[in-house]
Amino acid sequence: MSIIISPSILSADFARLGDQLQQAEAAGADWVHIDVMDGAFVPNITMGPFIVETVRRSTSLPLDVHLMIEHPERHLEAFAKAGANWLTVHVEACPHLYATLQAIRALGCKAGVSLNPGTPAGSISAVVDVLDLVLVMSVNPGASGQRFIPSVVPKIRQVRSLLAEAASPAVIEIDGGITAQNLPEVYEAGCRAFVAASSVYKFPAGIAAGIQALRKAEPGR
Repeated sequence: MSIIISPSILSADFARLGDQLQQAEAAGADWVHIDVMDGAFVPNITMGPFIVETVRRSTSLPLDVHLMIEHPERHLEAFAKAGANWLTVHVEACPHLYATLQAIRALGCKAGVSLNPGTPAGSISAVVDVLDLVLVMSVNPGASGQRFIPSVVPKIRQVRSLLAEAASPAVIEIDGGITAQNLPEVYEAGCRAFVAASSVYKFPAGIAAGIQALRKAEPGR
């Protein structure tokens, strides 16, 4: 499969959000990544269902909603109703992870689980059969503009092996410090979906050029 580019609006200019979303869509973005933070699971506070609903009105692209929050099961329905297509929760925040992933699917959304840099790949082994996506964090969650942590690459390979053993079609996604320079290594490890914040919305030559640079970095292109 070709790579999926999911620009994160965390680095977008919110005064021009609708315009920037349209630029990203016209430039060939595949998804829109929305980082939801609660100030508890991670230090910052960002967007809620209202922003998801606003983005839904501004683009036809699938909405890739990443819940970096405590007790995400309490808010799944609100985000689904707001227009989320993919809902990703953190293994570290879900004591009842299997039930939470089942609930996401019951709402008609694709179910994802995210792993912080220090969380081992094996923590998702018991829920592989209810996964549509595994999001590997390559920075500590909570802020954009951080540098990629190279030590997550072996974990991507471990996730790929877990999914392959279970014959799971789940997509492996990476989030944090992704650039055209490190994308090939992550791709070779098994990722096919790439969250990009600064490297799209703050790319010096503009949004379209940022997406094009990532697209050209795909091995074999």
